[in-house]
Amino acid sequence: MTVPDRMLRVDLSAERVRSEPVPEAWLARYVGGKGLGARYLYEMKSGVDPASPANRLAFVVGPLTGFLPGEPRYAAVTKSPLTGAFLDSYGGGSFAARLAGSLGDHLGVVIEGAADGPVTLSLAGGEATIESAGDLRGLDAAETDARFPDDAVACVGPAGEAGVRYATIASDGGDHHAGRGGAGAVMGAKGLKAVVARDPAPTVPAALRDLRERDEAAFADSDAGRWLAAGDTLETVAFGDETGVLPTRGWQSRSFDGADELGVERAGERATGRERPDDPVPGGFRVPAGDGDGATDDIDPDDAPTTTDATVPRGGTPIALGAGLGIDDFDAVAALGGVCDRLGIDVISAGNAVAWAVRASDAGLIDPADHGVDRGLSFGDEAAARALIEEIAARSTPLGDALADGVAAAAERFGGADLVPTVKGMELASYDPRGAATMALAFATGDRGGCHRRARPVETEAVADPGWSPAERAAVVADEQDRRAALWCLVGDDFLAESFGPEAAAEWLAALGDERDPRDLRLLGERAWTLTRLFNCREGFDRGDDGLPEALTRDTDGGGGGGRKGDDALDPDAFEELLDRYYAYRGWDREGRPTARLLDRLGLADLPDGATPVGSAEEVPSVDGGGG
Repeated sequence: MTVPDRMLRVDLSAERVRSEPVPEAWLARYVGGKGLGARYLYEMKSGVDPASPANRLAFVVGPLTGFLPGEPRYAAVTKSPLTGAFLDSYGGGSFAARLAGSLGDHLGVVIEGAADGPVTLSLAGGEATIESAGDLRGLDAAETDARFPDDAVACVGPAGEAGVRYATIASDGGDHHAGRGGAGAVMGAKGLKAVVARDPAPTVPAALRDLRERDEAAFADSDAGRWLAAGDTLETVAFGDETGVLPTRGWQSRSFDGADELGVERAGERATGRERPDDPVPGGFRVPAGDGDGATDDIDPDDAPTTTDATVPRGGTPIALGAGLGIDDFDAVAALGGVCDRLGIDVISAGNAVAWAVRASDAGLIDPADHGVDRGLSFGDEAAARALIEEIAARSTPLGDALADGVAAAAERFGGADLVPTVKGMELASYDPRGAATMALAFATGDRGGCHRRARPVETEAVADPGWSPAERAAVVADEQDRRAALWCLVGDDFLAESFGPEAAAEWLAALGDERDPRDLRLLGERAWTLTRLFNCREGFDRGDDGLPEALTRDTDGGGGGGRKGDDALDPDAFEELLDRYYAYRGWDREGRPTARLLDRLGLADLPDGATPVGSAEEVPSVDGGGG
């Protein structure tokens, strides 16, 4: 089997498609996925408006996509309209595997320009075709998917068309999303309604079958694999509540009295089945979706037609739309998630936006009536939350329009920056770091903003205090960020990180004829992370953007959960010391700029352009336990 080594380039303005080889040095340094997508993004000039035709949007896979254990994924890479920073967002499901099958000897497609009207990009046999799609305008994710019954589709819903800055790219009818950061808004700005993968998923080559069988078993037997099989991350709700890290009622508390109503046991009671019952990682529970008019408590799961089922997404939905909004009705939360899925809007940002609006209203910063909203806002009100989410997706009221630009933008306009935490303009997800302080560092230094998937030290720290020193805390965060970045260059399921390391990756690649030294693959994640940092530095990000959100310097109402409570309000001075240690460990200077010495060690000395600031080794913070 030939390892893919080409890239499709699409200019929607010129209606032109071409195929070109990926530079050998780029393949050697970045492999695919996150790293390769970031390298194509770095070709852009600094200061590009994310909504302009000049911005690039790349759909990228890796050489092992469709073969690795776990759920197949693709990377959507662009400059985020929510943050203005680097963005890589990952979508799973059938589209990811069929994208790999449709690309032929290409690792992805890089799209720039903008179409005059709605178009689709059709992929088959390693070729791309731009096709008119005016009849798809305004359709939601499920309706768009239904227009292509024989194909796999990644599309934008009404939120992407309206330019909501946290619009998603939806696939499998809205069951899966490249969710955070607004890649869907970039796609919508380009007039690209959908990418259609017409070929089947690639067949696992004979050279990989034994490795797949071995590592699939190892994944299923890992802690992450067993956890996913048991509850598909819904157990995150109980974990957060028990350990005191569950963001509740707009980050005012760290535990939720209704957590039991939102977790895996309730999902099991309501489920009509599982999405992939024969897969080692079974996938999402399916529950009755109802008639779209509200919750479905009156529907017996045994009598519910499967044609109206909806997938309950992973833990982010019951956290952001359940505990975060004070809603303890499982079916109501599932229905809210379904609204977001069909509209193509990120559930985490949407939940935080509604929570901010409730708290801003309570604080007298906004009067909903002054912003075209003819009802009050309160926690626990599913109907009001649903209506506001629909207004955000359509930008149909002044308040909905303001919130469509994100919590940080709304707070800058009305006040209330201390109500709901954001990093680089992205709303925080899933865990309240006031119950696990190291998580604050992971959020603050995330390359795409307040993302819990870059590193999750909370899963150790919140359960039992490991006694980490500040230097060890910095190392734990940086090392996990690098491990996940490496996996995303291969574009594997991020839950594989526990059981699939550099040695295994080298074996798999060698079986395809791509010989790599495991020692170099150990540098892969650090190299990709450094590249995205250079991109962000070039866009004007610095130490101030890695700061502790003001909301986290406030006490909660004392709801710390039944487990280890940790500290409440975080100490800004202690955080700045921790950030120094992180920069020292990374080999970055005091402003967070990678140094020339680091770039040389990673083989990136020739990368920075004239607009990219590079740090000096003499300016690296001098702290005990640090090092580059």
